Amino acid sequence: MKRGSLRLRLALWLLLPLSVFVAICGYLNWRNAAEVADYVQDHDLLSSAKVLSDRLIWEGNDVQASVPPSALSLFVSPERDRVFLSVTGGNGEVLAGSADFPLPAVRKPEGVDRAQWYDTHFAGMPLRAVVTTRAMYEAGGARDITIAVGKTERSRDRMLRTLWWPSMEYLLIALVLAIALAVAALTLELRPIVRLSQQLAQRDPLHLDLVVDPAALHSELRPVADTINRFVGQLKAHSEAQRRFIADAAHQLRTPLAMQATQIEFARYTRQHRGEWDTRRADMDAMWLAMQTSNRRLIDVTNKLLLLAQAEHGDAHTQLERVDLAAVALRCVEQLAALADRRRIDLGLEAPDAAFVMAQPALLDALAGNLLDNALRYTQEGGRVTVGVRQVQGAVELTVEDNGPGIAPEVRERVFERFYRVAQDAEGTGLGLAIVREIARAFAADVDLAANPREASGLLVTVRFPSTA
Repeated sequence: MKRGSLRLRLALWLLLPLSVFVAICGYLNWRNAAEVADYVQDHDLLSSAKVLSDRLIWEGNDVQASVPPSALSLFVSPERDRVFLSVTGGNGEVLAGSADFPLPAVRKPEGVDRAQWYDTHFAGMPLRAVVTTRAMYEAGGARDITIAVGKTERSRDRMLRTLWWPSMEYLLIALVLAIALAVAALTLELRPIVRLSQQLAQRDPLHLDLVVDPAALHSELRPVADTINRFVGQLKAHSEAQRRFIADAAHQLRTPLAMQATQIEFARYTRQHRGEWDTRRADMDAMWLAMQTSNRRLIDVTNKLLLLAQAEHGDAHTQLERVDLAAVALRCVEQLAALADRRRIDLGLEAPDAAFVMAQPALLDALAGNLLDNALRYTQEGGRVTVGVRQVQGAVELTVEDNGPGIAPEVRERVFERFYRVAQDAEGTGLGLAIVREIARAFAADVDLAANPREASGLLVTVRFPSTA
């Protein structure tokens, strides 16, 4: 899945919590501003009701109410709110104001002022109103006078906006600045990655001398630089190994090919001079024998190169199955018994009925065959070679031991190099042990070389496989 800009994604991750924070702060500021505006409005309504209450007087046996300008001056504002009032006696008679002014259905006076605030509608407009009661005393008793004052909420809404919007405006400006600074900071801080990308893009893919300087990157990106350096180092080592392999292979193939070219040219020359056939017959026989030897060596080298390439392939360690190593060892002994017989070598096998490992059958045959072939080639005539299979401490071991000249400890690691040969007088390609190690690695096995403890001289090769039991 293709991903978008890292800078944009990081900015969005920063914007999300900041936007939530601004929204929460804006809501809390709005609630505080609404409480202040409501308090001021309710205070003004109650003050007007008190002014009206103070203007109640007795005139004879009736209570009279007058509406002074001071009772309404509290509501003067640019919004021109409309104010409504109602003063009624205990019998419902209207002493002042509107007769149909709505009163609350349930009276719940609060505080010492015995006031009750409520929201209502009058003349098609929403109002905020307060109702309070005053007792007027006379000789015959007391009369309760109800005073209600209501006003529209335009000035209250304006006060709410005046209190809330400036703080909200500051929060929005801070949010925009935070986003701008975050984008600018990300642009600056991501420049090392951009430079690294350009550096990698401009590199010649055939030159693996790239080294990324971790000190030029942030601490979080230094592991990436280290990984790139290790990866390039592995590619360089692999490329150098491939170049050495190709050079060594070309060197090994050049000799038999040159010999065959010379022998073919000699054969053509002999064909053109048939009169000398009888005198050249011995030379021709020697030439055909040399050509056969050269061709056999060429085929051997080619087959082992192909086998080595197959062992190094990435699928060699994935497509594994359960294989009986004891049966493989027996099959190799049977196939090379003729070679052992020609060299009068005592070839033996020590193996259980079955010992299973995870491997590819063809490569496992090649591993065991190369080990046994090396032992038979380098062991002197009349010697002994023993192939063993045993289960030891959760592992399965394949051993090939001989009483030949052995390998000196200082060169035991070098014999795994391609085309390296300890004895130059024996036939071989120098690829046998290199193939063994590559196949063993593909099967998660270990290869160990040591002196043969059961003989005065000789070599013990041990391949240790993980057990499947």
